[in-house]
Amino acid sequence: MKAAVLYEAHQPLVIEEISVRKPAAHEVLLRTAVAGLCHSDLHFIEGIFPHPLPVVLGHESAGIVEQVGSEVSYVKPGDHVVTCLSVFCGTCENCITGHPNLCLDTDVKMPPGKAKRLEWGKPEQLHTFVNLSSFAEQMLVHENAVVKIREDMPFDRAALISCGVIAGFGAAVRTAKVSAGETVAVIGCGGVGMAAINGAYVAGAGRIIAVDTNPVKLQLATKMGATDLINPNDGDPVENVLEMTGGGVHHAIECLGLKLTAEQSFRMLAIGGTATIVGMVPLGEKIELDARHMARERRIQGCSMGSNRFRVDMPRLVELYMQGRLHLDDLISDRIKLEEINEGFRNMKEGKVVRSVIDFGAPA
Repeated sequence: MKAAVLYEAHQPLVIEEISVRKPAAHEVLLRTAVAGLCHSDLHFIEGIFPHPLPVVLGHESAGIVEQVGSEVSYVKPGDHVVTCLSVFCGTCENCITGHPNLCLDTDVKMPPGKAKRLEWGKPEQLHTFVNLSSFAEQMLVHENAVVKIREDMPFDRAALISCGVIAGFGAAVRTAKVSAGETVAVIGCGGVGMAAINGAYVAGAGRIIAVDTNPVKLQLATKMGATDLINPNDGDPVENVLEMTGGGVHHAIECLGLKLTAEQSFRMLAIGGTATIVGMVPLGEKIELDARHMARERRIQGCSMGSNRFRVDMPRLVELYMQGRLHLDDLISDRIKLEEINEGFRNMKEGKVVRSVIDFGAPA
């Protein structure tokens, strides 16, 4: 099968012929239908986050089950599924207390370098990325890294749900727990930010402020549910938020992963407000907060994959899309082939797209 391999940071991905081994007892072999290009992948391409190399990146995907291991009963060949990087064991402390996205079992949620699922006839190990590696025509994954979806759900929209949408939507609904009538600011209107806006809208937020420097993305944010738009190029976004709300927002959701915007999210809070950091802030970066604000019960918290319980959340998001309440159609800016993946990441870095997806041409 073909796969896009990252040999070195800051270098283009290379299309190679590789293979996967047969499924073990609790593994599932998938035919990849669609894989989204996520900004998280770009962080690893640019060396902002380390990972053993060479590696097949990709983690936002949907596909069709081809084979299952001897102990797998949840899915069967032919099932349509979405993947999720927050694979879970179901028995550790975090799993059984309702936090499967934070699973502690390293035999299931294997750390970088442990998984040996990919083969390519070379002496060095070809590494798996976050237990998925979806920039390939096939994926070999643990059974608890997939969830079944209805067969009339389009694969490209389903792939978006598997990472970017659950990360943003879940940040608003599960992590921040936005309530009806509350005011929310979302910083960064990429795929994750758009999903956070849509999530806040579905949760009943009274006012949703979208913050981005791209006017086109700001206009798209209104389709997702934004009621107000702020372009930081026109002035300090914190001052603008404080002025337009008369004192700050109940929730600020940061979706860029920058020191500046993480600090801004905290500064634009109302008394008792909460800042939720969704973006991947570079390793070693320190966020500075004014301690005076802590006394007024303002809070800042992290967010891992939208605090999802993906076997529950993914099918619900599919239903919201089919009902017309989850807006996914406008998020896909471009459909490309695997061989066009480097151009896709260039377009992402230049801010030309919200989401590009690789269409592998898998049969429906």
